[in-house]
Amino acid sequence: MQIAVSGGKGGTGKSTVAINLTIALAERYDLALADLDVEAPNDHILLGLEPTNEEPVELFMPRFDYQRCARCRKCAEVCEEHAIITMQDGTPFLMPNLCSGCAACEIACPVPGAILPGKKLMGHTYLTETPYGFPLVTGKLREGEDRAMPVVAWAKRRAQSLGKELLVVDTAAGTGNTVSKALEDSRLIVAVTEPTPLGIHDGELILRLAELMEVPAVVVVNRSDLGDVGRVREVAERHGAEVIAEIPYSENIIRSYVEGRPIVLTHHPEAGLFRDIASKVVEFLRGGE
Repeated sequence: MQIAVSGGKGGTGKSTVAINLTIALAERYDLALADLDVEAPNDHILLGLEPTNEEPVELFMPRFDYQRCARCRKCAEVCEEHAIITMQDGTPFLMPNLCSGCAACEIACPVPGAILPGKKLMGHTYLTETPYGFPLVTGKLREGEDRAMPVVAWAKRRAQSLGKELLVVDTAAGTGNTVSKALEDSRLIVAVTEPTPLGIHDGELILRLAELMEVPAVVVVNRSDLGDVGRVREVAERHGAEVIAEIPYSENIIRSYVEGRPIVLTHHPEAGLFRDIASKVVEFLRGGE
């Protein structure tokens, strides 16, 4: 099974909910947590860990053997990214930053050996054992790269390969293709939002995406005392999603950031809120079995 913690807008506390929910759920499931916010992964920071067991994420990148090349231009013709341009005589030239690694050029090339397989480093994945009874898989995009999808896909596959009973996925902000890739296979989306105009607007976007993907969603309202929770409830109801928790602004949660100790492991009142969220997620998962 897989559940995903998402939320549209950045900075709503999505990662805070993800790690505390995962720790609470680890008491009932053999699980793993995957941080698929590959441009800014921070679950390891909130857990007070350093990522370990690094593996590269590499894409195919063509290399041309100009002695074999027939200058037929077919490689450029099939390149949807327009990463291959040709000189007047048909000699191909690659613009690496545009290459998506699809290998269509190699497939279309009529001359065996004219295009050789090279590699492009896109980022890394990490598999870190936590002291909380579950592994953390982290995807991290290489600095300067703008194609996050391969790293998201590789990190998700690495997490799925662990064969755990439950996989909790922490997505990036927004509703782009990397978020939808992270949400794939989910039994439930926990949408974390805040009762501000931007939070409500972007929270509705993630609920729309959930509807398009036909994945049930529930809503957690963070910093609930700083805005209009009633509007959040109206939006959630409009999209068939239940608001399962309201988390007020809390200095205790902020201190837990600084200390690298998840709030759910403390005796603060806020710990009970996250355990309640976990209980409601468990009820949902059991109801779907």
